Amino acid sequence: MDPSGSTRRAVGILVRMSTLGTTAVIFDLDGTLVDSEPNYFEAGRRTLAEQGVTDFTWADHEQYVGISTQETLALWKERYGLTAPLDTLLADKNRRYLELARASTQVYPEMRKFVELLAAEDVPMAVASGSSPEAIEAILAGTGLAPYMPTVVSADEVAHGKPAPDVFLEAARRLGAAPADCVVLEDAAPGVAAAHAAGMRCIAVPYVAAQADDPAFATAGLLLRGGQSEFTARGAYEWLAPRTAG
Repeated sequence: MDPSGSTRRAVGILVRMSTLGTTAVIFDLDGTLVDSEPNYFEAGRRTLAEQGVTDFTWADHEQYVGISTQETLALWKERYGLTAPLDTLLADKNRRYLELARASTQVYPEMRKFVELLAAEDVPMAVASGSSPEAIEAILAGTGLAPYMPTVVSADEVAHGKPAPDVFLEAARRLGAAPADCVVLEDAAPGVAAAHAAGMRCIAVPYVAAQADDPAFATAGLLLRGGQSEFTARGAYEWLAPRTAG
């Protein structure tokens, strides 16, 4: 056995235990880790246009931020009177979205820094998203985040999407973490509500600033009303560390 290696491992464990302890961090993907909403809007706009709905706007899109694609399409069928089967609409929108996502998806710089900070401490991380497994995989691979996020849960894999807690509870289960030890990063009210329902702490970074007064956001342990413009990797880390020590 290499004594120096053992020492380094022991020191690493001590460093981790002195900062974030048993904390695990679960990230929402769209609008939280990456700015994918423009791609979702465009995919949705094109899908609706093919069904004869030509007046879908960004303001319309904002109403569905944080809701799974399948649930969004079910709502669209009712709102716009779409006659195409849900499975057809889902396949169409996912295909269009994947084409856009593979071409261009940007990681928020401070979120990438935060992921790297957590990785340096060996903090377990996961992604829990309303996107399809294929979309999550494509984005994580394309942005270079995949090595940091081996644990991924899609709303397609659980019984209920956000605001139900299912995706977060499943992520915690796969990480081997207690819900009380998990911290969720979210940009939308349904996701913040889901984190609260799961018994997890939450850092809320609203994608739509005007929605920051939604009652769900009041349940977050840390609410950054200015969204990504207020989020910093160091600030989020320092918010976590004292609470772990406490």
